[in-house]
Amino acid sequence: MKQLLILTVGVALAGVACGTAASDAVDASPVSGNGAAATRPRAAYRDVTIPAGTTLPLTLTSSVSSDTSAVEDAVTADLSRPITIDGRDVLPAGARLSGVVTAVDGSGRVKGRAMVAFRFTSLRTENMRYDVQTASLSPTAPATKGEDATKIGIGAGAGAIIGGLLGGKDGAAKGAIVGGGAGTGVVLATKGKELRLGPGADVTTHLTVPLVVRVPRS
Repeated sequence: MKQLLILTVGVALAGVACGTAASDAVDASPVSGNGAAATRPRAAYRDVTIPAGTTLPLTLTSSVSSDTSAVEDAVTADLSRPITIDGRDVLPAGARLSGVVTAVDGSGRVKGRAMVAFRFTSLRTENMRYDVQTASLSPTAPATKGEDATKIGIGAGAGAIIGGLLGGKDGAAKGAIVGGGAGTGVVLATKGKELRLGPGADVTTHLTVPLVVRVPRS
């Protein structure tokens, strides 16, 4: 009985000793051969801040259009060139930005140019994703004032010719008025150009708040 008790106590003490040694192995800092603490390996990545106002040159990878897009439709684009901080690329070309359409205004008659507004809210590069805030883009369709003026001029000219055939100078003057009215009517009935941007279109925006990204250490 006495021998059994001694054996049990010995086993218990051995277990405590082993547990303490295991804990020390996990918590203890590695040491070099001369007893000095070993240098811990540096982190593989570091954080870099891209300041607000940084220009983001983009190439659209989706389409937006004043006659087909709707608010909240998805918009995507890729960085067309790297973003560099202190001489080092921190965002590669091809990084994907995603966002949404925020406003749509189709073309109007006589006045009101077509417009689509959109902005980007996230960025993905390799296996990292970041929330971003960019300035809203709102490209508009080209003006058609020159074309409108040409239409009215053609209408007036045609009216003058018809009026002259009908009855001399007085008839020509009346014809010009009628012709001018007809040309204006064409303009009033014709909508302006729509705004359409497809994949491959180049656009430019900028960060409105700083963006912190993680980059590999050199």
